[in-house]
This record gives sequence, C-alpha cells and structure tokens, in this order.
Amino acid sequence: QVQLVESGGGSVQAGGSLRLSCAASRYTNYYMAWFRQAPGKEREGVATIYMAGSTDSTKYADSVKGRFTISHDPAKNTLYLQMNSLKSEDTAMYYCAAGLRDSWNRALQEYVWTYWGQGTQVTVSS
Repeated sequence: QVQLVESGGGSVQAGGSLRLSCAASRYTNYYMAWFRQAPGKEREGVATIYMAGSTDSTKYADSVKGRFTISHDPAKNTLYLQMNSLKSEDTAMYYCAAGLRDSWNRALQEYVWTYWGQGTQVTVSS
C-alpha cells in the first residue's frame, strides 16, 4: 500500500504561480503523475514522469505544456508540479497518482493508476 498526500493548493489570480507537492510513503516504481478534476468534468491527466535516474522523462497534456513542470525529489519521496501562468480553466482539484499498471504511453489516462491522494484544490480567479 502507498499513501500519497498532496499539498500546496490555494487561490491565485490569473497569471500567477503555485507549486503542488505530493509526499509518497514510498515509490512503487519509476512512474508518477498529476491529474485534475474540475466540477462536472472527468478527471484528466496533466503531467507524468518516468524517474529514470540521471535523466527523467516527462509528458504533459497539451493544455498545460510550457506552463507546468513535473519533477521529483527522491531523497524526500516527493513529487512536485510547478504551475506558472495560471488560467481560470486550471481551476480544479489536483491529485497525484502512483502505481502505474499499464504502458507509460497511457499514463495520462486515469484507469492505469493504482494509488491516489486525497487532492488539493487550486482556484484561479480572472
């Protein structure tokens, strides 16, 4: 079992920045991800990381490319999501995920992840 605890959410004006953190009780494998869910919408993949060691690999949803950066600190078992140039449409509950059980090609799809945190709310006002 893996426990994931997100933090760092809050309210910010459009154009602002936030950094989300996800503390994991342990790493399950070399993959983790961030998802978000806005009211009335399905959960969508935002960013995912393959923690390969010297060079991590990352993938992003088109809607956040160039604005969000996923990273991790192995010494702290912590995943991060740096969010810059925030827009009102970024408003959502943000979740981290671990325990990939399918190809990393599908890592931005919800069903391939085993463990989820409780979420942290991000609200962007215009």
